[in-house]
Amino acid sequence: MLYYEDFQSGQEFRLGEYTVSREEILDFARQYDPQPFHIDEEQARDSMFGGLIASGWHTASICMRLYVDAVLNGAASLGSPGVDELRWKRPVRPGDRLSGVFRILECRPFRKGVGLVRGRANLQNQDGKLVMTFVGEGMFATRPEL
Repeated sequence: MLYYEDFQSGQEFRLGEYTVSREEILDFARQYDPQPFHIDEEQARDSMFGGLIASGWHTASICMRLYVDAVLNGAASLGSPGVDELRWKRPVRPGDRLSGVFRILECRPFRKGVGLVRGRANLQNQDGKLVMTFVGEGMFATRPEL
């Protein structure tokens, strides 16, 4: 179990890999972001993107899942006060294989028993091109006293 004291500035966590399917792009977008370039392949081809692309919110959700699997499920996570500087750098397309890194920027006490960990997530595609980045803060329990 990782506690607040186990995190330090400069530390990096590899977030693993995820391959995005056409079907999930369509399913996510139909439910949450039904813009033509996310849900209609013909209109997407005629758009500035030249083909179907994932919603940025879908991409952020994939990154979150990778972060949960790689870090949060093994940590004393207490949620998050928010995310800053969310940027979608390039489109995610069907078949893209995404991988990520979360780098700790800062750790600071928050209140008794809780510390804040601020870090930057970078998600890239199979070609090593950055597709999304954000800075987020997480609240983590401090190590219990013996």
